[in-house]
Amino acid sequence: MIEATLCFLLDGQPPTRILLGWKKRGFGKGKLNGFGGKVRPGETPVRTIVREVAEEAGVLVSPDTLRSAGSVTFVFPFEPAFDHHVHLFVTNDWDGEIRESAEMAPAWFPIDGIPFDRMWDDDRHWLPRVLAGKRIRAEFSFAEDNETVASASLEEF
Repeated sequence: MIEATLCFLLDGQPPTRILLGWKKRGFGKGKLNGFGGKVRPGETPVRTIVREVAEEAGVLVSPDTLRSAGSVTFVFPFEPAFDHHVHLFVTNDWDGEIRESAEMAPAWFPIDGIPFDRMWDDDRHWLPRVLAGKRIRAEFSFAEDNETVASASLEEF
């Protein structure tokens, strides 16, 4: 199972906008998502977020401004190499100008107008809870098409 991270940059308190990125290559290509990636050996999830947000969105986040939002495990029974355990984070604070990278094309979306139809199928189940300030622990298993959620468990803590 791949250990990974995902961070959502939010604008406003409470948030009125969310920064998502069009994935241009690799796993999830063509979908909107938060920013993050694989945890490298010896790296903490927080350090991974700092590195990945800088690489993918061109901005610096301080570990002190990251809020843990829990974790999600994604299981792909028909393609086990896709299995991920993802540490979730949100932040309202960063330094620098958001820019497009080789991997992601960032765009702002209103919190009440998130285009879930252009995201992973599971996002509509858990992301609204995270945006409401909840911490979650969830697991999603995908169908044979590796796109559709076949089963889910979700708890707030």
